[in-house]
Amino acid sequence: MATMTLNKSTLRLVFDHGVDESGKSVYKAKSYSNVKPAATADQFQAVANAIAALSSLPLASVERSDTSVIN
Repeated sequence: MATMTLNKSTLRLVFDHGVDESGKSVYKAKSYSNVKPAATADQFQAVANAIAALSSLPLASVERSDTSVIN
């Protein structure tokens, strides 16, 4: 039977960078790789909030991407 093992996680912070000339929202993103795969959603949110506090831009969203290995 095949098994799936969580291999790595990436944290992506999306910041609101205002609007462009046509009035569309502009976002800037910053990704952090090599995040502990066992980290919980609460831990991701806490880290994202701490990093966002260092930015002059408001935090729009926090995203998590996981990569798994299937054996």
